[in-house]
Parts: sequence; structure tokens; C-alpha cells
Amino acid sequence: MLRFSANLGFLWPDRPLLDRIDAAARAGFKAIELHWPYDVPARDVKARCLEHGLVLLGINTVRGNVAAGENGLGALAGRETEFQASVDQSIAYVVEAGGTAIHCMAGLVPPDQHAAARDVFIANLRAASAKAEPHRVTLLLEPLNPRDAPGYFYSTAAAGAAIIEATGRANIKLMFDCYHVGSNEGDVLGNLERFLPVIGHVQIAAVPSRAEPDLGDLDYRDVFAALDRLPYAGWTGAEYKPAADTDAGLGWPQALGVSLGQTA
Repeated sequence: MLRFSANLGFLWPDRPLLDRIDAAARAGFKAIELHWPYDVPARDVKARCLEHGLVLLGINTVRGNVAAGENGLGALAGRETEFQASVDQSIAYVVEAGGTAIHCMAGLVPPDQHAAARDVFIANLRAASAKAEPHRVTLLLEPLNPRDAPGYFYSTAAAGAAIIEATGRANIKLMFDCYHVGSNEGDVLGNLERFLPVIGHVQIAAVPSRAEPDLGDLDYRDVFAALDRLPYAGWTGAEYKPAADTDAGLGWPQALGVSLGQTA
């Protein structure tokens, strides 16, 4: 049975984080996921989730020097100490807030440095995995399409799965974002089936606009049917950029024949 989470990195961007949690609960979501919530105390996020009976899923490691265009640190040679500090930060936050997953961001890597960067990323992930394991925290790897994230270290589901295999760690999984896969590779349904054994989380948005999932070229009725058939037991994250007001765009579940209120 499909279960939907609200990604509050994109939804209700006009209000503070705790108010976004309130809005997600009012809309009928039963879980949330975050991007970089670090300026809000983890205990406050946990308390607000408990107030509404919401499940907190995951957060991201920090991107690094955002002003300089950095988009993660995990695959950057010479930045290993900073990446491990960001992992420590994320684990401490997600555990206190009551979450269960961390997206480990790889960063921007020139093509001629990919081989060395892969070794760095794998070593960093193994160390991060050992830190996360006692807390039952899953590490997620998300390929980003090159249109939205030019220069990002990896952009395909196959590349993400290969890195996971190379780490040899059971608590590292693939974040399968249908928007990124659809934008960069196509064949979302085939990739879902192929990589299901290593998928830890699924995300959705319209292709190619990244707006509400009922507005694009990818028919999510087919995606949802595939997730049910496979079957996929995790949450599906609504990580889209609303075309206008978030609440005004919440007709997509009805349009696609699903309900936000399902919990199991």
C-alpha cells in the first residue's frame, strides 16, 4: 500500500519549518522529510511531529560552501574530515529529532577526477555507515540529473547502485527520485524494477517541470501501480516544487487515484 510523505524542503516554502510541519499534517500527510533543518532545534521538530502523529523520515548532509556553489562533500578529495563532521552532525540531528535516514550528498566533481572521487566516496560512506548503524539510521544515495545539478558526481541509478554494492554495507540504500530518473534516463518503470532490491526511498515530481506529479509527461498512475505490484514497502516522498500555492496544488492525489492518509 502506498504511503506518502511531504518533503518540506519544497512544500509550503512561504513559512518557517515548524509551520510547514503543521501544514503537512493539515493536508493529510502522515510523514515528512526535510532537506537542511539544522537552524531549527531537533527537539522542536520532534515535538511538533509527535503533536501531529507524523513520522519523520530523513534529512540531508550539508552541501558545504553554498555561496561558492558546492553541493555536497562526500566525493571530494581532501574534504574527508569535513564530510565526516557533516555526517556526525546529521546523525546527531536525525537521532534527536526521531528520524531514520540521511541523504549523503556527494558534491561536484570534474570528469577527469571521477575515478579518484569514487574511491573517496566509497571510503567516506563505509565510515559513515559504521557510525549510523548503531542508531539504525539508513544512508541514502541520490543520483541528480545533470540539467538541475550540472557537474554532480553521479547522475544515474546504475551508478548509485554500483557505489552501494562497492561499499558492501547493508544500511546504504538508493534514493530513487522518479523526477531525476525520468529527466535523465527515462524508463522509470524499468529502473524501478531493476533496482528495487537496493531502493530505500522513492520520490516523485512532474517530469520535466518538477511541479505537482499530475502535471507532467510521466504518468504516475503507472508508477504507483508498479510500486504496488513489485511491491515497494517504503514511503513515497512528494518532493516537488509547487506550480503556485502548495495547498492549491494538493488535488494531485485525487487526480492520480491515491490517498495521502494511508499509513500502512
